[in-house]
Amino acid sequence: MAENRYQAIEITNMIMIENPVTHEILVEDRKNPKWPGVTFPGGHVEAGETVVESAYREALEETGLTIENPVMVGIKEWPLADGARYVVFLFKATAYTGEIKASREGEIFWTTREQLVDFVLPKTFKEMLPVFDDANISELALKNRNPDGVWETHWQ
Repeated sequence: MAENRYQAIEITNMIMIENPVTHEILVEDRKNPKWPGVTFPGGHVEAGETVVESAYREALEETGLTIENPVMVGIKEWPLADGARYVVFLFKATAYTGEIKASREGEIFWTTREQLVDFVLPKTFKEMLPVFDDANISELALKNRNPDGVWETHWQ
């Protein structure tokens, strides 16, 4: 009998927008109580749109910027309690137009990678950063959550 290869999946994106001159990165101080803190813009892939289309839309909605030629740099994934999987497609964009503006998601501002660690960051956000900057890493997989809620992390 063939093994069932289908599983439920929640698909999202996250976009690091980097100023190509100053190398500052655009972050959002998220107000979402489920995952608060300073992070990159992003969100769910809506029905009928591609993953890349969702990255363009989320960047515009949350930052006011129209990104150009986002590059998918990898994924972050983890199992959900109901047996489903949560997958975040990670993008990087260094070309954009427009003026930054906050959204209902939170305030938007430029910072450096060095300053980023001084902010309150959502759980597992810091562990995801190497996927954006190291071409040898394309995945952060979270596995085996311990009783304290801490994930075992694997970079590949």
